[in-house]
Amino acid sequence: MSNALTKTDFNFPGQKNVYHGKVRDVYNINDDFLVMVVSDRISAFDVVLPKGIPFKGQVLNQIAEKFLNATADIVPNWKIASPDPNVTVGHFCEPYKVEMVIRGYLTGHAWREYRDGKRSLCGVPMPDGMVENQKFEEPILTPTTKADEGHDEDISRDEIIAQGLVDKAEYEMLEDYTRKLFQRGTEIAAEKGLILVDTKYEFGKKDGKIYLIDEIHTPDSSRYFYAEGYEERLAKGEKQKQLSKEFVRQWLIENGFQGKEGQTIPEMSEEFINSVSERYIELFENITGDTFQKSDTAKINDRIEASVNEFLKEKA
Repeated sequence: MSNALTKTDFNFPGQKNVYHGKVRDVYNINDDFLVMVVSDRISAFDVVLPKGIPFKGQVLNQIAEKFLNATADIVPNWKIASPDPNVTVGHFCEPYKVEMVIRGYLTGHAWREYRDGKRSLCGVPMPDGMVENQKFEEPILTPTTKADEGHDEDISRDEIIAQGLVDKAEYEMLEDYTRKLFQRGTEIAAEKGLILVDTKYEFGKKDGKIYLIDEIHTPDSSRYFYAEGYEERLAKGEKQKQLSKEFVRQWLIENGFQGKEGQTIPEMSEEFINSVSERYIELFENITGDTFQKSDTAKINDRIEASVNEFLKEKA
C-alpha cells in the first residue's frame, strides 16, 4: 500500500510560521511566499479522519493547479510554481475575511434552507416553486464569513459592506471575478460531460492588487453533477449522480457517524482506504480529462522537503 502524507513538520529557510489546517499545511516564508502542502488527510463533518488517503493531496493540488492556470487571464492568482506534486508555492497575500460562494443550482445548504421555507439566502431572493437540484435562472452569490474557528456564517452583500469587511468598490470586483470564474469553470466542466453545480473562491490582496488564492474547482471546494441523465433524474425527483467526496460522508453515516458527540469514527479498513483513493483518482481524470500519474510516495516527506528547498534556493 502507498504511503499517505498525514503530517508535516518542515523547517524551511526563512520560515516565520506554519498553519496546520484540516487538509493543508501552509508555511509562511518571510511574509513573501506561502508554501502550501496538500496532505492526504481527509475530513468530513468537520472532523479529520484517523487515516489518510494515498494520492488525495496530489489529486487536489494538481486539479487546483490546472484551474489556476486556466483562469489566470480572468484574475491574477497567487500561484508562482508547483515544485512538487503535493505543493503549490505562491504569493503571500492578506486574505479577505469573506468567502465568495456561487451557486448555479438549488442544492446542499441552499436547498435545506429553501425546504425549510426560506426564500432568501444571503439577501438574495429565491423564486417559489423550485425543486431540489433545479438550475437557477442566473447563478446566485451567497458569501460567507471566513471563521478562524467554528463554522463559516452566511452573510449578505450589504452586511459585508456595512461591516467594512470589504469596501464597496472592491466587493463589486470580487463579485465580477466570481461570476467570470464560475462561467469559465462551467464551460470547462461541460466539455467533460459535467455540471459545475456550486463552488467557493477565496481572494486576497498584495501590494494593493487583488489575487485569487487557495484552491479552485476541486472536489473538496466544489460540487459536480454528471450532465448525462441530469434532466431525467430531476424530472423523477431522483438524486443526482455526483462527483464529490459525498460518498465518504455516506459511508460514515451508514456506519453510524455524523461528527456528533459520543459517536466513534468507524474503522477504516485498507480496502476502504484504497477504494477512496481510487475514487479520488477517478475524480481527477473526469474533471481534468488527463491521466493521473501516481507520484513516488516511498519517502514523501523527504521528497517534498527537497523540492521546496530547491525552489526557495533558486528564488533566494
